[in-house]
Amino acid sequence: QVQLVESGGGLVQPGGSLRLSCAASGFTFSIYAMSWYRQAPGKERELVAAITGGGGIVNYRDSVKGRFTISRDNAKNTVYLQMSSLKPEDTAVYYCKAAINRNAYWGQGTQVTVSS
Repeated sequence: QVQLVESGGGLVQPGGSLRLSCAASGFTFSIYAMSWYRQAPGKERELVAAITGGGGIVNYRDSVKGRFTISRDNAKNTVYLQMSSLKPEDTAVYYCKAAINRNAYWGQGTQVTVSS
């Protein structure tokens, strides 16, 4: 079965960096696009970044462009989100998502808190 396991969240000061990882299993990872979403308290879940199966095309929401980088290692079945210059408004639970044959699969999420 499809499994997505996020890790790497934590508490970081404004201006700091974190790298999130999402380890995938149960499907042919390299042929599917992967994405990162986030959900802050009281807000809807929003798309942060996405990457195609081969990694050649990436997209970001405007508020993270230039600060976040999505990448993937298909040999390790893992997608990453490198986050830099973090701001308090980046505080949220971050989820990775796989869209496979019209079904969406989500990880359990990892908390990122940006605070001094």
